[in-house]
Amino acid sequence: MKVVFKLFGLVFLLTLGNVAMAQQPDNILTESSDPNAGRPLDDITSKKITDEKRVLPYDHVREADIFWEKRIWRVIDIREKMNLPFAYPERPFFSILMDAATAGEITVYGTEDDKFTSQLTPDEVASMGATIDTVITFDPETYEEEIQVVRNDINPEDVKRFRIKEVWFFDEETSTLQVRILGIAPLIDKTDENGNFLYEKPMFWVYYPEARQILAREQVFNVGNDASSVTWEDLMEMRYFSSYIYKESNVRDRRIQDYLTGIDILLEAEKIKQEIFNFEHDLWSY
Repeated sequence: MKVVFKLFGLVFLLTLGNVAMAQQPDNILTESSDPNAGRPLDDITSKKITDEKRVLPYDHVREADIFWEKRIWRVIDIREKMNLPFAYPERPFFSILMDAATAGEITVYGTEDDKFTSQLTPDEVASMGATIDTVITFDPETYEEEIQVVRNDINPEDVKRFRIKEVWFFDEETSTLQVRILGIAPLIDKTDENGNFLYEKPMFWVYYPEARQILAREQVFNVGNDASSVTWEDLMEMRYFSSYIYKESNVRDRRIQDYLTGIDILLEAEKIKQEIFNFEHDLWSY
């Protein structure tokens, strides 16, 4: 009798399962109904390391453990050979910041100062660098003139330099000299009506600690190895970029170009860089 009841129960469960499968809606996506299922894979295997990567938070630093601190402002010129990945046409670094800002994934700040005081809305960011033109077109049926308003968004190739704000500090707890990036600002050229260069100005400031999670999902073009999954967060933390100092914290809040000209600007920048190195070196005796 027990065998009969077990067989009857198994048949009943199988019947219910078939009925449920028959009543399953057709609009539910399954593995076979994936719209990209039939598309060829543009690689040897699907790579998900970057998508699954977790960003480790910074170590907590007590104020009492900061023995020395110096704020530095740098400029990254993406036309330099080492910085060419910033201008990778398939996914430029500026496009990553712009897309995240317009989508509301990161908060960007105005350029009234570099202390992240005034927040900008995604609409305000989207309107930056965009121009409105009127174009005369002809109706193909009536051949009448029509005036259309065309919006021209900023070209990522027009952004050739970025500003970096960072803090160098000596942590007494670990006895190490460390650096942390605080902000990134893309620079855009301003020209007159004839296209002559006037000056360059920052578009907005991105608070880097908040943007680390976004940058960790974007892969950097690796010149030496396409299989290496290096992200923008890795590149910034490893400081694998070329830059020069244009300002250090000073009592007059001046940039180097405010009191020097020509090649003396680069020499002063190298002097500031060397002073930071000498400070760490002089802390120890050999």
